[in-house]
Amino acid sequence: MARNKQRMGRREVIGALGAMGAAFVLPSRAASRTGAALDCVVVPEMTEGPFFVDERLERSDLTAGTSEPFVTKGLPLLLRIGVFQIKGVACAPLVGCQVDVWHASAEGVYSDERSGRIQEKDTVGEKYLRGYQRTDPNGAVTFATIYPGWYPGRTTHIHFKIRGLARSGGATYDFTSQLFFDDAINDAVLARPPYDTRGLRKVRNVNDGIYRRGRGSALVLDARQAADGQGYTGSFNVGLRI
Repeated sequence: MARNKQRMGRREVIGALGAMGAAFVLPSRAASRTGAALDCVVVPEMTEGPFFVDERLERSDLTAGTSEPFVTKGLPLLLRIGVFQIKGVACAPLVGCQVDVWHASAEGVYSDERSGRIQEKDTVGEKYLRGYQRTDPNGAVTFATIYPGWYPGRTTHIHFKIRGLARSGGATYDFTSQLFFDDAINDAVLARPPYDTRGLRKVRNVNDGIYRRGRGSALVLDARQAADGQGYTGSFNVGLRI
């Protein structure tokens, strides 16, 4: 597998694709049992963007503590992210790293931001749709959130950051990227309230500059309708060679 040295540098980032539940339990065992490398593909690092705020909110429910209707009435999304360290041919769960997630509301607005060129709404002091979890013994984190909305110039997406923290509090590694959705699912979600109050979006995956230049097709969530029919589940696995 060729390394993308220009983008990744020393840290080659690999996404272990497949069913999230199985990948949490089986990656390193499967590799050792068969003697073959886990099927992994290079996943690009992407821009952090202008809306990251290190709120230091350790929580799994990103909708808690707000009455903002474009959050409380948003379509539920259960987001699962698996983090693995690549060791030779095996993918071992990376335990205890910090995974931050942040994204826009159904209105296409980020919390704790002043009004500006990208969003007109001032949300300083609000903390919705932001937070972090530390990976469990299976390398997994789970967030209860909502399906994000769009804003001008971008397709629907979720930001995430993975950090290993030293005892001093500094980061031993820092990987940042974005997750995307299949546009057929975006179309279905954005056609329903409260997402349908803003007119038609102009930017889809294929004409989003960050998605297109950054190989966003390698970062599309495995998104499925929830078992109860109320919302979606989305899963993605990331491996780090650190």
